[in-house]
Amino acid sequence: MTDEERRGGDEAAAGGSGGRPAETGFVEDDGRLTLRERKKLRTRQRISGEATLLFIRRGFENVTVAEVARAAEVSTMTVFNYFPRKEDLFLDRIPEGRELIIRTVRERGADESPLAALRRVTLGLLAERHPLGAVGEGFGHFWRTVLDSPALRARGREAVEEMENTLAALLAEAAGGDADRPGHDARLAAALIIAGIRATYAEAVTRQLGGDPVDEVAVEQAAALRRTFDALERALPGGR
Repeated sequence: MTDEERRGGDEAAAGGSGGRPAETGFVEDDGRLTLRERKKLRTRQRISGEATLLFIRRGFENVTVAEVARAAEVSTMTVFNYFPRKEDLFLDRIPEGRELIIRTVRERGADESPLAALRRVTLGLLAERHPLGAVGEGFGHFWRTVLDSPALRARGREAVEEMENTLAALLAEAAGGDADRPGHDARLAAALIIAGIRATYAEAVTRQLGGDPVDEVAVEQAAALRRTFDALERALPGGR
């Protein structure tokens, strides 16, 4: 296999993680960005894309930030300007996930509960084979890299906690309470929702790494998510 062919295969794997240069980041160029904003977005995408290729190819712990900087043709300082932590170079969709939760709850329909809105969006991500939906062609390379790295697993656990805290604040806000000091009901609801989604995602990841067909995993993941949200609706007051 030539270097060009090997790189092409790595890029296909990186695409599954969301690290592919054309897809990375939670800010999309919808034509309204300024020239400076588009330039910054492209730089961020290039850095994360090159980092993802290196991490998948060699392992997260075996690649330095300086090597990422050289591959992306920027300075190490520039890398840290866009990604304060090395782990965020690979788990670069964490901000996108948080923003998606915020938009989903705050911009839901007038007659739609936060839980119903989260169900709709979560199932939509899976149907689109979006990286945040956890299931898709090539995603196994991404998840294997995460599971092989203690640092990435730790950052992933932190991200789950951050999502839970964000959702608790949003649920408190939606119920007319204090978003800065969510009460017990909001915190409990957020913990149950995030735990339910996480459990279904974990099963999907395990099956993909085991070699199960992606389409089959996606169908069963959707069914599991529906059962999860049905159970949450029964458990939470007012369907939250």
